[in-house]
Amino acid sequence: MARIIGLDLGSVTCGVAISDATGLVARTLKTIRFPSEDYDICFDEVLDLLEKNQVKKVVLGLPKHMNGDIGTRAEISIQFAEELKKEGYDVTLWDERLTTVSATRILLEGDVSRKKRKKIIDQLAAVEILQGYLDQQNGGV
Repeated sequence: MARIIGLDLGSVTCGVAISDATGLVARTLKTIRFPSEDYDICFDEVLDLLEKNQVKKVVLGLPKHMNGDIGTRAEISIQFAEELKKEGYDVTLWDERLTTVSATRILLEGDVSRKKRKKIIDQLAAVEILQGYLDQQNGGV
């Protein structure tokens, strides 16, 4: 199975996770930092990562409101996904509600300092997005 990349796209950061070769486990890869709302820079870095890791499948977090509505942040993710598709990538939008909350809870339970949490929270949220997708693909393992 080919590796898959998961993305947690924010307004100034993009957490990136990657699956193992078996498609069972997601792990952190990196956090892309970019000027506020400058998605072109982020997009170029994502493309570089996809090429470097020989990845064709992307799971991109879709930040819906708690009531399921699509807001501005979700529209940005949808547009980002469309641009990746134009480049020939297979993109799945994944409901990411509460992934950052879950990632924060994991880091707090691990007694990770606030400074360290800030550095890796986006990566861990990307892991939560990708792992949810992988689990569903593997029958809820």
